[in-house]
Amino acid sequence: MLPITSRLGLPVCLSAVTSLLSFGAIAEEGDWNRWRGPNHNGIAATNKLSAEFPLAAPKQLWKAQIGTGFSSVAVSDGKVYAMGNTANKDTVTALNVADGKVVWSHSYDAPIDPNLYEGGPNSTPTVDGDKVYTMGRRGQVFCFDKATGKVIWSDNLAQKTGAQIPDWGLSGSPLVEGNVVIYNIGSAGTGVDKATGKILWRSGPGKAGYGSPVPFTMNGQRAVALFAAKALVALNPTTGQQFWSFPWETSYDVNAADPIVMGDSFFISSGYNRGCALITVKGNQPQKVWENKNMRTQFNPAVLIGGMLVGIDGNTSERATLKAIDPRTGQVRWVNQPVGNGGVIVVKDQLVVLGGNGQLLAGPVSGTGFQPKTRAQVLGGKTWTAPAFAHGKFYARNAKGDLVCMDMGAQ
Repeated sequence: MLPITSRLGLPVCLSAVTSLLSFGAIAEEGDWNRWRGPNHNGIAATNKLSAEFPLAAPKQLWKAQIGTGFSSVAVSDGKVYAMGNTANKDTVTALNVADGKVVWSHSYDAPIDPNLYEGGPNSTPTVDGDKVYTMGRRGQVFCFDKATGKVIWSDNLAQKTGAQIPDWGLSGSPLVEGNVVIYNIGSAGTGVDKATGKILWRSGPGKAGYGSPVPFTMNGQRAVALFAAKALVALNPTTGQQFWSFPWETSYDVNAADPIVMGDSFFISSGYNRGCALITVKGNQPQKVWENKNMRTQFNPAVLIGGMLVGIDGNTSERATLKAIDPRTGQVRWVNQPVGNGGVIVVKDQLVVLGGNGQLLAGPVSGTGFQPKTRAQVLGGKTWTAPAFAHGKFYARNAKGDLVCMDMGAQ
């Protein structure tokens, strides 16, 4: 156990995650250019916040309507990129960070597909260089010029590959690795040329999982961890070759919360009382270190903060509770209040929580609990979508498409 403990020490974990920026386009400091932020880990990359962060009473700067859905936002070069559905059309919208006004938008036919919830797009736009990549719940993929909204290329990858659509629609956000855009479409992903949209590799027609691809380095080689419907798989991003697979079956095949990479270890967690596990990989052989039901993240992943994994544990908005566990052992460190099925991120070593009913909580964590300095009702209705943070501003949306931008202490 001691070697495992050593690998999971916080400085090692953060160093390993930070190294993800070394491959592909690097976001401008402070941008939140994709799902889970610049390092794919829910941690904002910024040192330019005021000493007062987080503010006790954050101010709403603007509010916009982006359409029904559960897609989060990307923020890059002064624009916010969002998705939503109105009248069975998905719309990708670029808004000004300063005032929330629309810079450009593009709509396409897309059934809203409600299934025990409101429906609409689940995937978050990804900004890479001067392009924006998006995916609709039925496999509609687009590459836009991020400044003008011009369509560079588009396709329907589910139709082209013959892949099944999961019960709640395709949900993983695009990942750009080098010259390849990777989508969680098919049995274990699909890779296309980011300049042309040409399919470079495909994995089979099976149903996808609901999580997003996560990059990491294994034995000096770039790889991608991807939640398939019934397993966590590691892939070569260039060829789609599968390095290894770890079985993980969940009710209704809902593997939605992205794996968290910690050196050569991976934390995985799913809802419907499936629970969580830590696996470590030796060569190409994944081995389970521990498994229990202490964390059951239904939609959004936990975050690594203060040497703990902090996430929202539970399956329903009534019971979903903020909780911290020790990544080395899986044991519970503390349990906080019920917050509903929202999402968590980390900003300037502070935990930022968006609860399932639109309440914002922010403050420091310790080994014994969470002490919010901020308690603010920023939205109404269902807020299952994880928030975003860029340049001192907090972004949150609800299911019906209200998007708010809050000042949380920018310099």
